[in-house]
Amino acid sequence: MIRHLTVGVDGSPESRWAAAWAADEAVLHSLPLRLVHAEDWPVSVTMPVSGAESQQRWSDQMLTETADELREHRPGLEITTRRISARPAAALSAEAGEADMLVLGSRGLSRIAGFLIGSVGMATISATEQPVVLVRAPEHPSDEPPPVRTGPYRDLVVGVDVDQPCDAPLAFAFDEAARRGCALRAVYGWSLPLVLNQDPLPDHGVRREVAAEADRALADLLMPWRQKFPSVDVVEQALVGSRGEQLIHCAADADLVVVGRRIRRSPLGAHIGPVAHAVIHHSPAPVAVVAHD
Repeated sequence: MIRHLTVGVDGSPESRWAAAWAADEAVLHSLPLRLVHAEDWPVSVTMPVSGAESQQRWSDQMLTETADELREHRPGLEITTRRISARPAAALSAEAGEADMLVLGSRGLSRIAGFLIGSVGMATISATEQPVVLVRAPEHPSDEPPPVRTGPYRDLVVGVDVDQPCDAPLAFAFDEAARRGCALRAVYGWSLPLVLNQDPLPDHGVRREVAAEADRALADLLMPWRQKFPSVDVVEQALVGSRGEQLIHCAADADLVVVGRRIRRSPLGAHIGPVAHAVIHHSPAPVAVVAHD
């Protein structure tokens, strides 16, 4: 199997920005890029409602135009296209199983409302065990092609939990930081024991001790990764507060945010977890969701 990156496209401004991000990522990884369009994608203002043959012609033209635009600004990048007659979430998840990474677009709403992921994006993330990156389109995208990303890159942020396995998200984050030559901020959000939070006369010595233990636990977790990736400048941040809120705050000036998603095989369906859910809806930076056991 030839390694490659995959991006889902539907002709919308969101997918146009996702395709541009994915193309730059493919160049960074020295991998081919595959553009995938599922014909059962929910109808949008950019997609015609017509017969099967007309829709197929529109889909093929959209894929060709998207690929040509990407090639124009990234000479040498190998791009292939694929049109699939299937439900988008199932089609994209299946395509992701053959790729190193799947990239999707999301639409910016307001600062309060966050970002519109949509049922396709959420279902795809829940069903995909390869890394899935959500790329934000501007609230009012222009008609000009999205700019080509070049270094120097801003910091990369990864959320960690010292009490849970997180090797897959850390491996992804360290590899991406090494490729970009950027700093990696490892963020661990922690809370004081409930009894201390409710104490009207808090013992500041105990609080300092708990904070120091959080710092030590984070340092111990990252030590083998520092040794494996000595070129990566790692910044450890053990912060008091909700993990999701701390990651969203740190994402304000980040190039990419990495969060983990535990793989849960349940008869009630897949879930992405509260931290990942909060970050993908409110992070201003692209978000990579990395599944792990």
